[in-house]
Amino acid sequence: MDNKMPLSVAIITRDEADNLPDCLKSVAFADQIVVVDSHSLDSTVRIASDFGCEVFIEAWRGFGLQKQFAIDHCRHRWVLILDADERIPTDTAAKIKDIVTSPAPMAAGYSFPRRNFFQGRWIRHAGWWPDRVVRLFQKDLSRMTEATVHECVKVNGVIDVLDVPIEHFTESRLSRLLLKIDNYSTLGAREAFDGGKKTSVWSAAMRAFLTFSQDYFLRLGMLDGVQGLTLAVADAVNKFFKYAKLAELCRQAELQDRSHGIV
Repeated sequence: MDNKMPLSVAIITRDEADNLPDCLKSVAFADQIVVVDSHSLDSTVRIASDFGCEVFIEAWRGFGLQKQFAIDHCRHRWVLILDADERIPTDTAAKIKDIVTSPAPMAAGYSFPRRNFFQGRWIRHAGWWPDRVVRLFQKDLSRMTEATVHECVKVNGVIDVLDVPIEHFTESRLSRLLLKIDNYSTLGAREAFDGGKKTSVWSAAMRAFLTFSQDYFLRLGMLDGVQGLTLAVADAVNKFFKYAKLAELCRQAELQDRSHGIV
């Protein structure tokens, strides 16, 4: 594809030097690539700049708001939003070109199946496939939710379903995976607490047990080998710490209320 598509790609980053080059190469067909970086300490910004991206440095505001900031800087009608560890295969790029160059598109947004790779294996069970996500949309008809975690695109119009995939190379290094679990469980606990939810450590443990059982047995994660086992355990650990941290926030709030004579 020699000609650039009338398409903007939006990517948010922080310390993504390992992932970003392959991501950018996979969307080199786009006329504009916007990278919003939240003060990376590695060479992420240099990589993006050298590739010709429009780079903005923005303090972290949560996944939803950060991605919307990137979208706001896109100049084309059609926007494709990606994470740095995702790639657009050739067949998917061809389909995107058909959509964005069509004079009368059939939908306001499009969802893709996401092919997740973990430790070198395509994960096909436990809800990891087809793992549909809305990533291509008309800018004027769409907006990111403001969630700090598990954000999504809300499209005002028809969302069509595509059969061409996005490839996602999820974090495979266990030390980094644990850091990700710690971060996501903290964000999830805070979001739940702000929403008025309450729980206990016992409830957190039961949720973790049920999560593992569902992922590994009911949703056949066992068929994905040791990678499936690792992911089921990681999902359960994330679930436990999300709700254990929520219980901790609830206890802290209760103690604070008592100290002020509210309870």
